[in-house]
Amino acid sequence: MSDANIEIRIQDSSLDPAIEQDQLRLGCPSAGALVAFVGLMRDISDDREVTAMTLEHYPGMTERALTGIADEAMARWHIDGIRIVHRVGRVFPQDPIVLVAVLSKHRMEAFRACEFLIDFLKTHAPFWKKEQTAQGDRWVQARNPDLHAAIRWGDRDD
Repeated sequence: MSDANIEIRIQDSSLDPAIEQDQLRLGCPSAGALVAFVGLMRDISDDREVTAMTLEHYPGMTERALTGIADEAMARWHIDGIRIVHRVGRVFPQDPIVLVAVLSKHRMEAFRACEFLIDFLKTHAPFWKKEQTAQGDRWVQARNPDLHAAIRWGDRDD
């Protein structure tokens, strides 16, 4: 890992993507690009209305998994900073659930690293999601498109 600014945070409080991006950006004045992905809770899943979702994680293990993913991005691209913030607890439609932000001197490095980070976060980080619908609660399984997205990056050490 380089001397880049990396922050991994799991929180049950609300997430403000603009504040998070500003804090990352201001910590690295030499960066020329900031790319961010913000995942929101959808109100529809598999044609069912979802009224809320509960996100759970394995404390300690989740942070280690996310740090490993960030370290891998650092090894693949020239990155000046990474910030990953993920919500846990109860969330509602349109709430931001996750922010993955990457700083780099050049945009392509930041775009590729951000895409890599979210692809591996969705498939390798120990989070569990339970959707609440009018038909009852159900656990969300990993989707094939997410698994294929991670596979296309090639092998990585887990």
